[in-house]
Formats: sequence, structure tokens, C-alpha cells
Amino acid sequence: MSNRLPPAWAKHLKTQSAKKAVSLTAALPKAQPPTIAMSRTHADDMLLRQALELQQAEQLPEAEELCLTVLARTPEHPLALYMLGTMGLGFDDEKALRYFARAVGAEPRNPFYHLSLGEAYLKVSEFSPAIRHIEYALAIKPDLVEGLCSLGDAYNAFDKAEMALPLFEKALKLAPDHSLARMGLSHALSGLGRMDEAAVHLKNAIERRISLPAAYNALVHTRKYREEPPELAAILAELRDPDHGSESAAALHHAAGKVLNDMGRYKEAMEHFKKANQAAGHKFDLENYRRWVDAMIETFTPELMASMAAYGNSSEVPVFVVGMPRSGTTLTEQICASHPDVHGAGELSKLRRIAMGIGLGNRFSVNIGELVATITDDLARALAEEHLAYLRERAPDAARIVDKMPHNFELIGLIFLLFPNARIIHCRRDAIDNCISCFVLQFSKAHSYSADLQTLGLYYREYDRLMRHWQRVFPGRIFENRYETLIENQEEQSRRLMDYLGLPWDDACLRFFERDSSVNTYSRWQVRQPIYKSSVRRWKNYGSEIQPLIDSLGDLAEL
Repeated sequence: MSNRLPPAWAKHLKTQSAKKAVSLTAALPKAQPPTIAMSRTHADDMLLRQALELQQAEQLPEAEELCLTVLARTPEHPLALYMLGTMGLGFDDEKALRYFARAVGAEPRNPFYHLSLGEAYLKVSEFSPAIRHIEYALAIKPDLVEGLCSLGDAYNAFDKAEMALPLFEKALKLAPDHSLARMGLSHALSGLGRMDEAAVHLKNAIERRISLPAAYNALVHTRKYREEPPELAAILAELRDPDHGSESAAALHHAAGKVLNDMGRYKEAMEHFKKANQAAGHKFDLENYRRWVDAMIETFTPELMASMAAYGNSSEVPVFVVGMPRSGTTLTEQICASHPDVHGAGELSKLRRIAMGIGLGNRFSVNIGELVATITDDLARALAEEHLAYLRERAPDAARIVDKMPHNFELIGLIFLLFPNARIIHCRRDAIDNCISCFVLQFSKAHSYSADLQTLGLYYREYDRLMRHWQRVFPGRIFENRYETLIENQEEQSRRLMDYLGLPWDDACLRFFERDSSVNTYSRWQVRQPIYKSSVRRWKNYGSEIQPLIDSLGDLAEL
């Protein structure tokens, strides 16, 4: 992941010097070796300027060392703490949180410190403190466009998209060409199912050449194309522009592929999807992942789980929907959340954060047994109660709260350690269809296993191997929701789901597409439609283009 500086860094970031605030660029002199005669403040400023230059050049270890040198002399230097926080984002979000919190403590009236702390909380799905700190930043600086956009993002993620819309609208009035405001508004409208309005804003962004590749990619996901739209020629023309970097090229190739795929021009579409994934350049360490799966299987045995059966919290509120991405997890959550006693919380990273805190979420660690041995009854109970309070913030009175984070399939052992009465719904789909559906979307680096067809098939085998293990360790405890079964007989399978959740049947579950709540995944268009069957056995459209995937899936490919 490249270094991510906070919004409007050089223009806005401020630090105290004597009795007045001055901008960072004015506060830091041109880099030069510090001399003994210089004041401590002056020397600190020069080191931080050098650190900033190193950070912008992505020399993060060297930048971090300079910031730590400043802190050794001036332990609570707010700017040094803040810069260390920005360096932690995406690498160690917990460390970023700690540094941002210290920066806020050192300079509590700096809106940018509060904003970054709030954004860091948002990254780890801690919505209440995220909203609190971003609102505090806006109380200090009401016209902070980045703050309005971040608060809008937080409300989107907290299932309150209707509260996000006026924030993005205000941001656009302040800065009509601001990319975060323009894209955030269209994202909120799409999440609420207002696709036509979202498309208007995205076309406006394209006309203004604001976040052009991302805008095209978002636009083509607002509808299905039956005939060639003018946007396709425009996207192909943009792809001929050598000034687009790899990330922009990936977005444009995905957009072109989506349109061509809709129109049934599958071979051309697949060529663009392959080019998109090549441009993204994501690599996945499959051998390391296999070793990690081995360690999970060796550690979480029936005997271990029996010895810890009384751990955690006995609540039946938590429901986890897991599986590969694009396996029907969003559809399943929407059906469940249509029941009046169920709240759909979307994709939460809270469980992963707990796992990382005790080392289980680190896929580079194979010492899983040693880590699990450190989990006492008291620790499991404390973690479970904290997690339950976090869920309850979102829906205090719901009988069931659904966390739809697909990759929690890796952490089913931890789920049952914390919540022995939790419900786990495993979404499974035809392996080839599932993998193709992953391959054609512009996933983040976190899904780097989907960057090429062969690796994707081999990764799917590891997912399948781990899920079969969980089914053996927890027989009858995990409900397998087969996508094709749900599509074939929606009511029958939906009734089975409600039975598994221990809830009485409600006909609202058949009208999941009428829900008013926001959807923040790539499935936001699909789940606004009644059930359709066109996604079943879709892979047959691609012929020999996907042979590497079929070969790597082996006996899991249902031909």
C-alpha cells in the first residue's frame, strides 16, 4: 500500500509555534543539518520537514525514525505524533489510532488531528468514536470539506445514508469540484437505490473530469446495458491516454469490461477484466496462506473447542454471514434483515480487529496454537461483551444482528469461542461462477488472491478446505445457504433461514428488495431487484478464456 497522507496536508495542517498557529510549510524551514546552536523547536521542525519528504517518497522506515527522534526530545510533539499516525494507516491501524489519539491530546483544538483520528476509527468500523471526532473537527472548522465528506462516509457505513446526503451536498456547495464530495454523494445515492440520481452526479463528474476513472467505473454499475452506450467509446478513448497510471487504467478496464459483459460480448469483456487485474499488479502469497490454513486446522480441533465450550457470552444476538465474496452474502443479509426482528449491520471489521489483537488474524503467523492458549475464560468473556455492546449500538432492540463480512469464514473458531450460541450462515455458490464474479470486480489489495485466474482457483480450494474443517468441528451448527438453491426456491430457502435464526416467519423476507436501508457493496444494484436466475452457470459464457481457473479448481469445478 502506498503512503496515504491526510487530506489537504500541506494546505491545512497546522501546528503551534509560540502563541499562534502557522501552516506546516511555513513552520518548517528548508531541510538542512541541525546545529548545536539551533533551538530545540527549530531542530525539531527541520527533522519533521525531512520526515515529510521521506514519507512522500514512500521511505517510511526512515521517516518514522526521524519522527521518533523528535519524540525522544519532545515526547508529546503533536505533529510528530500525527505524522506517525499517517504512516501507520493501512499497515498497523491500531498504532495509527494510538498516535492520532496522542496528537489530539497534545493539541485538542486542531481539527485535522480529530478528523484523522475519526477516519482511523472509521477504518476499523468503530463508528461511534469516528462520528464523535469528525463532528468535533467540524465544530472547530464548520467549512472543512474533508470533514463533511468523512462524516458522510461514516453515516453511510453506520446505515444512515439519508443523514449522509446533506453533508455531501453541503460539501459540494463549498467545493463543486471536490472529488470526495462528488463521489461520496453518488455513492450514498447508489446505496439508497437512487441509481438514476447517482448517475446524474457521476456524469457531471465525468464532464468536469473529476476522479474520471472511478466515476466511469461507478457509473457503469448503476444500471445494466442491453445495447452499446456512448460511455463505452469514451472509456475506450480514455484507455488510449498514456497519462493514466496503473490504478486509473485498472478502473477503466473494469468499466469497459462491465459494459461489454452486460451486452453479451463476453470474450472482449474478459480481455478487459484480465488487463484490469494485470494493471492493478496485486500479488498473493498462496504458499504462506496454505501454511496459515494448516495451522488453523491443526489448532481448532473438536477437543480444543470442547475444552472451551463454556467460554464467552451466551447471547443469541450475533449472526455472522460468511463465505467467499460474491457468493450471495449481501442477498442473504438483505433477506434476513427484512425480518422485523433482525438488523443487518453490513460488513464489520470488528471481529477481525479482535483477531488481530490476539494475533489470530495475522496470516503470516503459524503459531496459532500458542496464541489460542493465551485466551482465558475471562478474556473471552470480556471480548465478547465488548463486541456485543458494539453491535447493540447499531440496533439496541433487535433479536438478531447480522455481520456480513465474508472473510470471517477464516475466524469461525474464534466466533464460537466468543459466542457459543452465535448463528453462522455460510453462503456457497457454484465455484466457477463465484470465482468469475470475483475476478470481474475491482477489488482492493486485500483481495489480491483474485488478481489472476489460476491463483483465484487455488485460493478457492483453501477456502473450501477450511470451511470443510469448520463443518467437521461444528457439525450441524453452520447453516449452508446454497446460492443456487435460494435462487431456485426463494421462499422455501428463506423459511429455512428464519428457522435457523429461531424466528417466526414473516412475509417481508420475500420482499427484501423493497428495503429502505443502504447497501454499501458491489451488490447494491442486484439486491434492489427481485430474485433473478441469470447469474447461475454464467461461467459457460466465457469458454476457453477461463480454462486456467477451471484447471486450478480441479474437482471443485462442477462442469
